Amino acid sequence: MAATTTIKVPHLGGIDAGYRLSDGAIDATKPTVVLINSMCTTSSLYNVQFENKTLTNAVNLLAIEPLGHGATRSASEHFTYWDTATMALQVMDALKVNKAFAVGTSQGGWVVVRMALLAPDRILGLLPLGTSMDSESAASREKGCWDPQSQLLPFYDSWCSATPTPDFVVDEVWRGMVAQLGFSGTVAPEILSFWDETLKKVYSGDEGRRKLRMALVCLLERDGLLFRLRDVKCPVHWLQGAKDPVFSDVVPKEHIKLFTSAPEATLTFVEGGGHYLNATSPKEVDEALLNMTPTFFHDEPANTCITGDGLTVMVNDIYNFSWDRRQQVELTDVVGI
Repeated sequence: MAATTTIKVPHLGGIDAGYRLSDGAIDATKPTVVLINSMCTTSSLYNVQFENKTLTNAVNLLAIEPLGHGATRSASEHFTYWDTATMALQVMDALKVNKAFAVGTSQGGWVVVRMALLAPDRILGLLPLGTSMDSESAASREKGCWDPQSQLLPFYDSWCSATPTPDFVVDEVWRGMVAQLGFSGTVAPEILSFWDETLKKVYSGDEGRRKLRMALVCLLERDGLLFRLRDVKCPVHWLQGAKDPVFSDVVPKEHIKLFTSAPEATLTFVEGGGHYLNATSPKEVDEALLNMTPTFFHDEPANTCITGDGLTVMVNDIYNFSWDRRQQVELTDVVGI
């Protein structure tokens, strides 16, 4: 289902962003991991991660639903993936999360990379899953990626209407395609039923039709990131299903080499993994996340300290001070780091 909580952020004239937070609040003693879901799913795509106590004991999980998805609503009907990246950073602002790691599945992968490009000082590491960094280009298709223009354009045309469509419900063919491509036959029937019902609820009525139409436009017309990847400064640990039905294995091998400024850039193929890799191979994804966060979070203060004038603050809050004010903080009194 869609997220049950929303938060208001200012981008695009105002967005109510759907989000889900482990334990209901940010624990400043732990690193935060932002999760961005795939096409036509919701924050529930990360149910297995939220249910993993080992994971939630170690990190804050913050799942944010992109524009056109879940409970997220925007004053503007038109948007791009750059807008979702900006929105996600503003959700971090609103929840007082200064820095975070970011995980993105499929379309979420290129959203989290955009977040790292827009705010390189705030994204500590990236875990792209089952994704590509290119547009839906002819070059990608030549390397085994899918052809969404020919497959999906008829759906887009059918979702365009000059008059309101209060009785609209996304059709069974589309719902089946999301399940087949995304989960790649690797999950139980009850999970497929869950997503069938979720799509019908999220994409119903005139608002649901318009959200779905624009989500598809984002996918079909997105810009590639290949020339920008050299500007990503954080570690990148990319996981891909060994037989990903959408983006294959050739493109990831080429694209990971373009993160030339990242301190680490690795690609791991997961045997038996589907396209929505965090759902089809949660063990491998959770292990990768647990391995990355302590390694690159150790320099990030996350607990309380006493300032030079005796004021007790959360260490994360010192980033809101002026530089002169930050220099007064005595980190010798930080506990639990």
